[in-house]
Amino acid sequence: MTGRLAISKAGHDTGEIYVIVGEDEKYVYLCDGRLKPLENPKKKSKKHIQIIKEGIDEQLRMRLKSGTNVYNEEIKRAIKEFSHKKEEEENV
Repeated sequence: MTGRLAISKAGHDTGEIYVIVGEDEKYVYLCDGRLKPLENPKKKSKKHIQIIKEGIDEQLRMRLKSGTNVYNEEIKRAIKEFSHKKEEEENV
């Protein structure tokens, strides 16, 4: 799941879009590049998120999976691009 976009389904952040930057058996670690930067990801139960299959640049996804340097600005840009794409689809 690391490197995928996810939408929060529960909690005070319901509806927020994040990038999954890590995972373990029960939890995923989410980042939005703003309020939850890479240095302090949000820990959330896997059952409280919905995975988005498409939407993130493949290069960024591979860098997240391999653990190479990724910056908060790249995370913000990926979320922003997905949000704009989603808005355009809804307006058509």
